Amino acid sequence: MKHKKKYENLELNLITKRAIIFFVNRYREFRSVSSNLYIKVKLYFLKNKFINKRDSAFFVKINIIKKKHKDIIFLLTFSLVFIFMIIYSSVFDMLQPLDYNGKTKEKIIEILPGKNTSQIARLLKHEKLIKNEKVLIIYAKIKGLDSKLKAGKYILHPAMSIPEIVKDLSEGNVLNESIRFTIPEGLELKEIAELLEKKGLVDSEYFIEIAKVKNFPFDFLKGLPGDTTLEGYLFPDTYEVNKDIGEKGIIKIMLRRFENIFNADFVSRARELRLSVHEVITLASIIEREAKVDDERPLISSVFHNRLKIGKLLQSCATVQYALGERKETLLFKDLEIDSPYNTYKVPGLPPGPISNPGEASIKAALFPAETDYLYFVSNGDGTHTFSRTYGEHLRTINRNN
Repeated sequence: MKHKKKYENLELNLITKRAIIFFVNRYREFRSVSSNLYIKVKLYFLKNKFINKRDSAFFVKINIIKKKHKDIIFLLTFSLVFIFMIIYSSVFDMLQPLDYNGKTKEKIIEILPGKNTSQIARLLKHEKLIKNEKVLIIYAKIKGLDSKLKAGKYILHPAMSIPEIVKDLSEGNVLNESIRFTIPEGLELKEIAELLEKKGLVDSEYFIEIAKVKNFPFDFLKGLPGDTTLEGYLFPDTYEVNKDIGEKGIIKIMLRRFENIFNADFVSRARELRLSVHEVITLASIIEREAKVDDERPLISSVFHNRLKIGKLLQSCATVQYALGERKETLLFKDLEIDSPYNTYKVPGLPPGPISNPGEASIKAALFPAETDYLYFVSNGDGTHTFSRTYGEHLRTINRNN
């Protein structure tokens, strides 16, 4: 156990630790068996008078020599295995992605004609896409791909391993013609589809048709009915894609971006609030449509959180606009009577799903509302809002604004 504890404290990976412990234990067992066998043979020779006590010293000498040889052989074997495990562990680690969590964005890298493997590896290391350039060079050579890395523009990500990067470069999966587009915060699914169709990237009807949970098995979508649309999860950002990427390809990139933003800390915070990811994004989508000034997002969030706590209707105009299918600047009283699960003037609690695709600021506001006792807010007409604690204050603000 002493040997075992000693090696368990070494700063090595689990495989290396287990290998060391295994060899130490096997060595101790081997020494124990060898010692017992030697004693039995010696006693047998003495008992049968094949040797006398004086000659038994011969056995001692032989035993010492054998022990030394066995120790040397064992130590050499152990050292070789130990060194191999360290090298294997290090190389294996170097082959892995630089960014396991995928928190950094993909990069467009251009490999110029005539560049050799060493120059390409140096470029990738400089761009922080790989951990070690020499490992890439050796890997490409072993695979017989060192002379097959093709020139061109590539979309690479720090979450890609060296084998994945080498595969892309050797197969020439180049970005033939890229198109850059920006999805603003707060757009609905249908608006995103229209924007992408104008860019010549998708067929809007097909985009909407396939933008459903059942077609994209991401962890954050688990538990949602298969026919649930991806409204709320198509993360607004600026993207650059191959013109032939297709509808599914674009949706995957946007969902992956959402996955990077809604990290483990956000998931943990949602649990603290006793909200599901879907409920957080639903609330964030309402905040996104209501807020015009960034500083007000946490305040608007606090109003909705406070109303949810006491069971008060959310009464969000943005949800009624979503139910109507149009964004009317001024809602009529009859609009507030629309029969829809998204009408928060009639239906208590959150609507069944997001009403837009919120950005990071609104998601953070939904998770971290300001600490207030506000229950009302009204637009001042310039993008800002006035917040009130009571209905009386709220009415006075409305009269003053009018």
